[in-house]
Amino acid sequence: MLYALLLLVFLIEIVRGFVRVAVYFDEWLQRGRSIDEEDLEPAVRAMVESDDALEREMARAAGKRGLARVFARWQAKGEAIDEYLDNMHLGWYQVIIIFFVGCMGGLLLEEIWMLATAGLTENRVGLVWGPFSPLYGFGAAFLTAICFQMRRRGARMWQVFFISAGIGGALEQVTGWGMEALFSAESWTYLYLPDHITQWVAWRFLFFWGLLGIVWTRLVMPRLLYQIGMPTSQRQVVFVVLVSAYLVLDIGMTLACFGRKAARDAGMPAQNAFEQWVDTNYTDEFIAGRFENLKIGDERDPK
Repeated sequence: MLYALLLLVFLIEIVRGFVRVAVYFDEWLQRGRSIDEEDLEPAVRAMVESDDALEREMARAAGKRGLARVFARWQAKGEAIDEYLDNMHLGWYQVIIIFFVGCMGGLLLEEIWMLATAGLTENRVGLVWGPFSPLYGFGAAFLTAICFQMRRRGARMWQVFFISAGIGGALEQVTGWGMEALFSAESWTYLYLPDHITQWVAWRFLFFWGLLGIVWTRLVMPRLLYQIGMPTSQRQVVFVVLVSAYLVLDIGMTLACFGRKAARDAGMPAQNAFEQWVDTNYTDEFIAGRFENLKIGDERDPK
């Protein structure tokens, strides 16, 4: 128990350190050469409207005392964020960053959940390079794209819940089915649960996806989008393009590694120099050590 607590504290400190570095790096990106004035105008307008709302609400909060003042200042920040989101344009720039953050944040939450519920410190990454789990990245990106529009349309909480549950269940089903159909692989199964719907979808986790969607839409997404903002410098655009290229390459290499693992298990030799390179550098031992929760071929749980 003490070991688990110390490990949890250690992980929290790592996250705090990462956040500090990320904030400093973001400030450095913003100091780069500005993008074209036509592209810059929406970002400037959104920030001006947000600052006006913050100044107006903070002036109201100044007249309050005690906890009422604290709450009013917090509400003023929320009003400024809402005003910014009402004027911002959601595009590829924000979606890529959210996918990147979601891949890491989801993996961290899963690691903490496994540690707290099962006492496991199993490596549950989903890509060959970096601490990423693309299932959570896609989930965060889809939830943001859809819930952002629902927020603007004034969607009710129950609507957000059911749509988020549907998105989460669809992602789990497509990912689980795809891994089995393409690579004879399995990262999780819910067949042992009494409330499973399919091998990869269960009612309890649909409920969790729905709750996650509400938390994401009401608490996390607005402040995250506000922090990300819209690009104002060329450094920001170049950085996100490089992140996109890296993630595409990482996903492509992961698919290639899984494909060759399945082919090796079937006794199929490498057909070209690239496949030979994959077999040499991403062996069965590497796959087993990297993806500790992955089961391939006969290792999968019986249905």
